[in-house]
Amino acid sequence: MIDEEVRTLTKQLVRIQSINNTSGEKDIADFIEGWFRKLPYLQKHPENLIIAPIPGDPLGRKSVLALLAGEKDDNNRTVLLHGHIDTVGLEGYNELAPYACDPDALAVHLADADLPDEVRKDLESGDFLFGRGSCDMKSGDAVFMVLFERFAEHPEEFSGNLVVMFNPVEENMHTGIITALPALADLKKSRGLDFVCALNNDFTAPLYPGDPMKTIYTGIGGKVLPCFYIQGKETHVGQCFEGVDAAMLAAALTLRIQLSMDFADSYEGETCYPPSVLKMKDLKTWYNVQTIKEAFVYFNVFVHNAPMDQITKRLLACAEDAFREVIDRINKEEERFCGLSGEEFHAVTYEPLVLTYEELKKKAEEKAGKEKVETELSALVKEKQAMGTDAREVGIALVRRLLQISGINRPAIVLYFAPPYCPHSTLKEDEKDLLAILKEAAEEETKTSGTAYRFLHFYPSLSDSSYLKIDDDDASIHALTDNFPAFETLYPLPVDRIRELSIPAVNIGCFGADCHKWTERVNMPYTFGVLPHLEKTMITKLLERRS
Repeated sequence: MIDEEVRTLTKQLVRIQSINNTSGEKDIADFIEGWFRKLPYLQKHPENLIIAPIPGDPLGRKSVLALLAGEKDDNNRTVLLHGHIDTVGLEGYNELAPYACDPDALAVHLADADLPDEVRKDLESGDFLFGRGSCDMKSGDAVFMVLFERFAEHPEEFSGNLVVMFNPVEENMHTGIITALPALADLKKSRGLDFVCALNNDFTAPLYPGDPMKTIYTGIGGKVLPCFYIQGKETHVGQCFEGVDAAMLAAALTLRIQLSMDFADSYEGETCYPPSVLKMKDLKTWYNVQTIKEAFVYFNVFVHNAPMDQITKRLLACAEDAFREVIDRINKEEERFCGLSGEEFHAVTYEPLVLTYEELKKKAEEKAGKEKVETELSALVKEKQAMGTDAREVGIALVRRLLQISGINRPAIVLYFAPPYCPHSTLKEDEKDLLAILKEAAEEETKTSGTAYRFLHFYPSLSDSSYLKIDDDDASIHALTDNFPAFETLYPLPVDRIRELSIPAVNIGCFGADCHKWTERVNMPYTFGVLPHLEKTMITKLLERRS
């Protein structure tokens, strides 16, 4: 039975502790590679198993790809099945951490744990398999592996092509799929493949308590990471009104942007979550009684369809508003102080200076010449990388130097973008034929199993699917990359290759609850039984040649 095979394989995958940024990511890739090598089809066609190592990776991590070339007829239509093989850590499991990757042992120990009522109910139902990675997304990987195995048993009856791909490093920088894109492009070119659709099995969950439906997402939301370097005017705390505190500017900016629905991008009735601040700090490295000269803050900003120039304008407007707010407050509080102390009031008169990285760089080039600026910035990037500086903070050193070259010593806010950048995409008007096929398969599954489905445009979590297709036009991408310090070095995203592949990506998904929590679990009747049947139908229909 396919459900038993998927269950067994899921447990095997979960038992391999493949936490992001550990050698476990290589271990699970080794297991998957070994599993595929044992398949009779790939023993007969070993050239159809492709390993794509991450170049220069000290942990030896790699992506594993396999191709099933149908022999029934000459059909170049191809479906890609892809999933990630890393997990987040074991935080939250506490004393249960030794069992977090052993579903059977974990279930025994959970029986004696203090569980929320809903979790206790799921545990006692026997319908859920618990464990780190059970839902995000090793059960989904197992479904793809077993489906490939089943289709490959009779390649002579299979029309079209099926590619499966398993990638590491999804849980932070998406390096696995990015470095595997050349292997996909090579398959496309050397085998003449026409990628019509990609299916991802990343986790899905109820949209609300008691939700009776499963959700299929016909695209993926995007994400950008805007960073603000803030230069204030330092002063002694005994003359506190004579300066402009960079931390105060950072706080005002954060209040303007954090959770602001002005940034909640909408597309055809679907709205993404507003921005969240991910880091906020001053850049003072020791104690003294000088006010803060420098601060730094960056945000997670989700994108559904807004062009980058529009997002940039909103960010700059918030920075300017925050700047004015701080100057107004300094003057208001100083005036109150002077009224009480009898001192003479002198207003702070700084006009807001808010620049994009591109604007600042042009100012520096006007002063020192383009070649000198490029040489200095390149050297700084190498220096910071050699020091192990976080990729998001390399830009701090570059902005500092550009401000120095430009002779800007006054309070200023500089906006730049940093990794990761996750492109957004969804099925558009010219891809409605794919949507019709997917809905047809879902309707058939509803008749068979009674499972009801809804279709939404955007998978709500970050996903490797972002790197298979880009809906942003060239102007929007340039608006991002022109303000992305050392883009080619810090985040060498092969935009041209993604455009060349341009594979519409759909998330079908295993189904469960509490991903990234210690109560993570996958629903077995649906994921091990219904899902493989649904996806088998989808793959078959997607590969059919239609007029």
